[in-house]
Amino acid sequence: MILLTGATGYVGGRLLNAFERQRVPVRALVRRPAIPSEPSTTEWVTGDVLDDASLRRAMTGVRTAYYLIHSMAAPGQFAERDRDAARRFAAAARESGVERIIYLGALGGGRDLSEHLESRQEVGRILRESGVPVIEFRASIIVGAGSLSYEIVRSLVDKLPVMVTPRWVTTLAQPIAIDDVVEYLQEAAQRAEGGTFEIGGADRVSYGGIMKEYARQKGCRRLLIRVPVLSPGLSGLWLRLMAPRYARVGRALIEGVRNETVVRNPEAQLRFKVRPRGIAEAIRCAREEQPRETPALRGASSAAALLVLLALCLGTAAAWKVEGPRLIPYGSAAVAAWLVWRRDGLAEARLALGMFAVAVAIGHPIGALPALLTAALFFVRSRLAAAFVLPLLLRGWL
Repeated sequence: MILLTGATGYVGGRLLNAFERQRVPVRALVRRPAIPSEPSTTEWVTGDVLDDASLRRAMTGVRTAYYLIHSMAAPGQFAERDRDAARRFAAAARESGVERIIYLGALGGGRDLSEHLESRQEVGRILRESGVPVIEFRASIIVGAGSLSYEIVRSLVDKLPVMVTPRWVTTLAQPIAIDDVVEYLQEAAQRAEGGTFEIGGADRVSYGGIMKEYARQKGCRRLLIRVPVLSPGLSGLWLRLMAPRYARVGRALIEGVRNETVVRNPEAQLRFKVRPRGIAEAIRCAREEQPRETPALRGASSAAALLVLLALCLGTAAAWKVEGPRLIPYGSAAVAAWLVWRRDGLAEARLALGMFAVAVAIGHPIGALPALLTAALFFVRSRLAAAFVLPLLLRGWL
C-alpha cells in the first residue's frame, strides 16, 4: 500500500492522478474528508501529520509513504511547524514498519540559505534520522499550470509591460516541468534503497530568462530594468501589492532566489529513466494546460458590485455638487472599477481599488495624480478599465 500526504496540493494532486490512471492503490491522508466524484483506486483517510494517532492509523499496512507537504501557507513560523510534522511522520513510519519514505525537497547550496530552502533540506535530514530508507528529491523551480513559482512569473509578466527588477533576477535556476517531477516520484516507488537526488530540467536559466521565455511564447514584449537596490524582502512586498493571492508563500520563495538552484550532482540522471525537458518545452506545456480564467464576481454578485460602485461614485459627485454632463467621468470610473473588481476580486486588486477610491473622493485638480495612478494600476489588469477611468483624470475640463 502507498500512503500519500499532500494529495490535495499541487504536486501531490498530480501524482495522485498519475497513480489513478495506472490503477495503483493509494491511501490519501487529508485533513478533511474527501468524497470521490467517481469510483477510483484511492482510499481517503482523515488525519493530520501533527496528530500521532491519525498518522499511525494511516500507516497501517503501508510500504511506501510520500511526504509532499509544507506549512509555508500557514500563519506563524512555518519552519518550526515543518520540523514538528517531519519528526512525527518519521517516528510513525519507523514504528509502522514503512519500507521507504519518498520526499520532495528543494535545491540550494551555500551557507546563506533562505529560511524556506533551509527548512526544506532540514525536513529531509529529519526523515533520514528515522532509520527508514528515504529517497529525497531536491528540485529547482517547478514549472506547470498551477505551480506557485510559475504562477508568480505568469502573473507579473501578464500584468507589467515594464518591470523594475532586483539583481537576483540573474540568479541561475534549473526549472523542471511538473510532469518530469511526477515521473521521478513514481519511479522512486520501485526503488528499495534510499538516497538524495538533485533534479532539474535540461536548461540552466536565470529568473529573468524564465520571464523572457514566457513573454516570448505569449507573443509580448517585456522590458526588465535591473536595479541594485531592491532586496528579496522588498521584492516580496512588491509581490504583495501586485499579486496578493500568492503573497504569503511567494514571499518565502522570493527570499530564496538569492541562492542558485542548479544540479551539481548528476546522479539522478544516471539512476532514473526520466529525461527532463527544457524550459521552453516546460512553459509550452504549462500554457497549454492553463485553465481559462473565470471572473472573481459573477451573476448577482457582479451586478451588486456595479450598483454599489455607481452609488458611491455618483454620491461623491453629488457631494461635490457635480451635475449634468460632468457626471459622466464618475459613472465611467464606476464601470472601470467594476471591471477590475469583477475580474480579480477585492483581495487581489485592493491596491488599485484603494487608489481609485482616493481619486474619486478628491476633487480636481488635486485628484489628478491619484486618477493617473489609478489608470496605471488598472492598465496592468485591464486596458478597458484603464480607458474607462481616463475621463476621471480629465474631469476638470469636461
